[in-house]
Amino acid sequence: MTGGAAAPIGVEEEQDTSNADYAWKTVLFNCECHTFDEVERQLMKATHCSLGRARELAWEVHSKGLAIVYNGPRERCEAVAAILEDIGLIVKVSQ
Repeated sequence: MTGGAAAPIGVEEEQDTSNADYAWKTVLFNCECHTFDEVERQLMKATHCSLGRARELAWEVHSKGLAIVYNGPRERCEAVAAILEDIGLIVKVSQ
């Protein structure tokens, strides 16, 4: 995996899906083994999103069973997935 420069803390990364190279997504699946706080913190760390956005995503995962938490180039989606997997979250990267 190659990582790029991360956005500063508190600054949300823009997700560019304007061409086929950016047609990848990171999907987070629900599991009952993590608290909302743990998931929110990890989402913020992985995607550099706000707490509000992390809460929206965590709720979507909880209520629907999964959520697309990041769209972008394959390498960045894999980097996001790796950070989420650091605490044992279940993720998948796909087109």
